Amino acid sequence: MSYLAQDAQFEVDEMNYNVIGVASDFSPHDSGFHKHKYHAQILYAPSGCMTCISDREQLILPPTKLAWLPANMTHRIQMRNVVAYRSIYFDNRLHEHLPTSMSVVNVNPLFREVIERMAYWDWEMAKEKQVNMLHLFWEEMEAATRENLRLGIPKDYRIQRHLEDWNKGKSQPPFLKELVKEVGASEKTISRIFSKETGMPYQEWRLQWRLHRSIEYLAEGMNIREIAHQLDFSSESAFIHFFKKHLSETPYKYYSK
Repeated sequence: MSYLAQDAQFEVDEMNYNVIGVASDFSPHDSGFHKHKYHAQILYAPSGCMTCISDREQLILPPTKLAWLPANMTHRIQMRNVVAYRSIYFDNRLHEHLPTSMSVVNVNPLFREVIERMAYWDWEMAKEKQVNMLHLFWEEMEAATRENLRLGIPKDYRIQRHLEDWNKGKSQPPFLKELVKEVGASEKTISRIFSKETGMPYQEWRLQWRLHRSIEYLAEGMNIREIAHQLDFSSESAFIHFFKKHLSETPYKYYSK
């Protein structure tokens, strides 16, 4: 079995298979925080968009990216729209030298087909029948370019109460001078919090947040005009310039690869 209904019960750590591939289709969904003690995991969506959140950062996963999550890492998966979900689990008791840190890599057409094949294969398939596909998977994984689509998560309680509203779409991170009024702390204090807890100054963090949200909106099928309006850009061209500056491609080219 490899295709699972959205409401199916699935406890991967209770299973004893070499590689477990899973395919499903999700409507908007939040997995809640959890971890897999014995299994590393890849997350990939050939259509739709996922956000993967750990205790320190979040990753955005459009259809051109996958995430590698090491075993025993606490994480949460959020899907704001309809998502074609693919996941592959590797038992770290049966596989040596699995990567031990979280990463985001680019997925080319060949890698996509490999993932699709593995997501649907029979869990009880003999290991000798898995060998060639696994070799190809690891070759593609090693050759894939990495991309920094991470966003650090500030833990300070004064910021946390606003963060939930931002992520739920009720509001968005304002300019620093406005945040000072909302939080009741000085610019210096807020800048120190973000630099210490996210690794980037607030203004840089705000731009990265807007980039994440724009990728999510693209995945939801919003057009350029709607996204520019939602994220308070002065014009469509201003949004396109912002997007291309950070990802070296226009929104259309980035999402149509």
